[in-house]
Order: sequence, then structure tokens, then C-alpha cells
Amino acid sequence: MTTTPSTPGSCCEDYRGTSRRGFLRGSLALGGATAATVAYGTTVAQTAYAAEPAQQVLVVLSMRGAADGLSLVVPHADPVYYSARPSIAVPSDRLLVKNGMFGLHPALAPLLPLWNAGQVAAVHAAGLPVANRSHFSAMEELEDADPGSPARVGWLNRLVGRDGTGSPIEAIQMGGGVPNAAVVGPEPVLVTSGVDDVRLAASDGSNDAPRRAALSAAWSGATGDLAAGLHSALDVVTDFAPVRASADTPQNGASYPSTDLAKALRASARTIRADVGAEIITVDHGSWDHHTWIGQPDNGNLKAMAADFAGSVAAFFTDLGPLAAKVTLVTISEFGRRVVENANQGLDHGYGNVMFTMGAGVKGGYYGTWPGLTKTTDADLLVTTDYRSVLNEVVTTRMGASTAQVFPGLSPQTLGFMTSL
Repeated sequence: MTTTPSTPGSCCEDYRGTSRRGFLRGSLALGGATAATVAYGTTVAQTAYAAEPAQQVLVVLSMRGAADGLSLVVPHADPVYYSARPSIAVPSDRLLVKNGMFGLHPALAPLLPLWNAGQVAAVHAAGLPVANRSHFSAMEELEDADPGSPARVGWLNRLVGRDGTGSPIEAIQMGGGVPNAAVVGPEPVLVTSGVDDVRLAASDGSNDAPRRAALSAAWSGATGDLAAGLHSALDVVTDFAPVRASADTPQNGASYPSTDLAKALRASARTIRADVGAEIITVDHGSWDHHTWIGQPDNGNLKAMAADFAGSVAAFFTDLGPLAAKVTLVTISEFGRRVVENANQGLDHGYGNVMFTMGAGVKGGYYGTWPGLTKTTDADLLVTTDYRSVLNEVVTTRMGASTAQVFPGLSPQTLGFMTSL
């Protein structure tokens, strides 16, 4: 059968609908949340601010659309993988850093220096406790991370609010994009179109003092939600000023791709260097919803996305230089893809997936319990590790949080891919 390759941005109707619905839902829900959301085309970066300079920084990279973990970290020793994917399987001799079971897609080559330094871990067969193949529903469940609770509070909002010191930043949306439900909750959130746009309206950004003084005088003594929002806006402009004042030039010889993800991670590195107290940064990257033309190692939708991901993340850690010693990055995707390829040389919605952790505190290698693959019409990679256990190991070892604070009701598995401070 001849198929027409789709563009890397192609996705299913459910995912396109999620983008529209998610934006509207987030715009309403962010009335209580804490982060600066910056849209870079298809990529959204959000930053949650601590009251003091951050001792550790967590970067959460969401691979929107459901990435195919079986192509990114290939189970080459499982014979079902090759029989189920006759036209899209990654040949065993092309895989990187192979062990007895797994190997990395060759497009992930930019991550090899980090891998060889023992700073990349891959946890396979991770995901939601119960399969959920709806983009919209799975994202919400994944980011709330509190099954059965009626509270609309994301796990990152619980994390940033754990010590009660919270930033005075309230909900401010100045740009587009799909807000991440993980940061929604009682901690306030700023939304902006870019680092240099976090300034007062009617100001050129070079000197906000006169405009701030006039607004403060006009609103002094005022009460109510509008007044509180105004004062929060003034506070975040002041708190974020060192980032705006910093150079946008990558450091340490870092060379970013010319992509939305690279722009978001470059701005994230700039924010971390400015040391304004950003301890949580989320970056949304998509779409990984590849129903058509996954391709082979040297072409196709997945290769393009994987190369962008690896090149951008590698540049980010290079850009950070010594500051990388306090930055841990973790990836998450709402679900994986089917084991068996479809008639369009793509993959439909599945279940289990791979999660990467990189940077500070990571003990590199492959982790997780491999359940084996089956080749039936609706075959899935089963989940043997609750995704919350992966996140929990990061936040408890690096961020000083407790399981009860961030993942209520979870009895976590200990995987051993992180070291404590």
C-alpha cells in the first residue's frame, strides 16, 4: 500500500480538539494557579516561582500527543517488536547504547554525552494505572495526579505550594498556548508571550519605575480581586526584571536548533541563569500524535520530533554549564502507542510508554520491569510502573517534597534511578 507522508505536525481529531478545549479550560482554571506561561508556536513553557532563589530546579517536558516510547527506547530483544512493525521498526544495528533488551533511536544521538556521563535514565512500561486513550482525559488525569479527588489542583501546583511560602504572582495570561493542568491550583500563574514581554503595559520595558509608581499611587488602599491582581502584576514584573535584563545569548558554546522547543528551553536556561527563584519549569512539546508515517531511522515524523527533542535538550544542558548541577529534567506523555503498526505506517493510541530523566541526581541506564509485547490487533505495551512513582522519586530526592504532599494516596515503587541530595 502506498501512503503519503504527513507533516510532523499532523495529529488526530481528538488531539486537535484537546488543544482548543484545553486552552479554554485552562484560561478559566488559572484564576488561582503559579507559573509564567510562554508560548513559542507549538511549544509552551511555564515557570513556577519560589519565594527565594531556587536550590534545585525541576524541568518537566511534556511530549504532547502521546510519543511512541517503543521507537524512542527500542526493545530490540523482544521478537514481537520486529514482527509487529515490518515497515517502521528501528533496525537493531542502528540503535545506540544497547544493552540486552533496549537501545535508543539513532536520532537521540545528541544526548549521548549526557548518557555516557551517567545522567540519562529511561524508565520503560510507565504510565497511568488504568488505560485512557483520550488525549484530553488522559492529560487531565496525568496532570492532576490525584485519582478520585474532585479538587482541580495539579501535581506541580501541590509541589510548589508544599512549604506555604508561595509567590504573590496571581493568574496573568498574556499569550496563547495550552496551559498545563499540572500547575493549576491555589498558587498564582502568569501567562506571557515571552521573557521580554513581562513588563508593564504602556512601558517600553527599559524603565518601568514611573509607570509602576503611578499605578501604585492610583490603586493604593483599593481592595477586591481587581486590586489584588494589579498588585500581583506589579510584583511579578519586579521579580522577573533580572531575567529581562539578562542576555539572550546561549552560554558555554550551546547551539540550539531553530525550533519552538529550542526557543522554550533557551528561555528556560536564561531564566535559571537569572536566579529569580524559578524552581519549576514546564515545557510542552508536540505534537507526537503520529497516526501516519512514523518512518524509518532516517526519515518520517518520529525522526524529526526525536531529533528536535534531543538537540534542544542537549543544548539546554550545555547552555546551563555549572548550573546544570541543580537542574533535573523529566519527560512525560499522556500515553504510548500501539505495538502493531497501522495501515498508514503509523501507530494508534496505546498505553505504556517510556519516561526519561536527565541531569542532576540521575543514575543513568534503563529501568523498569519489562512485561513483554504481544501481537494482537489491539496490542498495548502494558504498564508495570505507575508514572507517579517516577515523578515521586524525582521530587522526593531532589525537591525535598513528601509523597503525601504531591501525590496523595500513592504507595510509590522505588526504582533507584535518582540519588538524594
